Amino acid sequence: MITAGIDCGSQNTKGAVMKDGKVIATALLPTEFDADLAAQRVYEKALSEAGIKKDDVDRLIITGIGRDIVKWGDGDINEVGAAAKGARFAFPDTDTVIDMGADSCRVIRLNEDGTILKYEVNDKCASGAGTFIEAMARALQITTEEMGDYSLRHTKELATNAQCVVFAESEVISLIHAKESREDIAYGVHMGIANRVASMIRRVGLTDKFTMIGGPAFNKGLVSCMSKVFGREIRVPENNQYLSAIGAAIYGTEN
Repeated sequence: MITAGIDCGSQNTKGAVMKDGKVIATALLPTEFDADLAAQRVYEKALSEAGIKKDDVDRLIITGIGRDIVKWGDGDINEVGAAAKGARFAFPDTDTVIDMGADSCRVIRLNEDGTILKYEVNDKCASGAGTFIEAMARALQITTEEMGDYSLRHTKELATNAQCVVFAESEVISLIHAKESREDIAYGVHMGIANRVASMIRRVGLTDKFTMIGGPAFNKGLVSCMSKVFGREIRVPENNQYLSAIGAAIYGTEN
């Protein structure tokens, strides 16, 4: 059986094709101004990589913030369900999923059988998500990709508390004027995010087997801060950006 999933995110659109329970192709493109067009292009790219045609796909499932815009799939699944299935695909013993995207963060608590027990979503000013990190990187005049490495080289434990992106940027600029290092400020930014995610985790209940998915999971400094705050290992799958699309494809085999 061949199924496909498309994850229409606010920043990037991801696609995955699965055959008999194995991922055979993935694709990613910026969403930009047209989520439907981005989904079409990602789907075509994934099919081309897989070496198959649309008629070969038994079911196509849509997820992500743009799932209500893309009407030509065979069904859809919400972001929480797709993230849970994708994380369990990567690590079958996962009991808590941290799904961090560009504009929001979800913490999902799972039952032993992988069904969803409860979840929390934070989309306030993107304070626990990727665009928040991007804004702070711009204030520090470094790239988003460099934030993690700078954070890991910190020598002082600074605290940043602002949740609003505008106020947080002002806070970072004040720290720069106070002659604090980029390394220490980057660490403070990541610790602020980790503490906000920790408050979400407290509401769903602390467990042991954490899996983090989404683009910000590539940020080793952020993952390190989360591990420190939670007192747990935070596992990051290699293909974490595609796991919600993979979760959608898995849903296609079940429904």
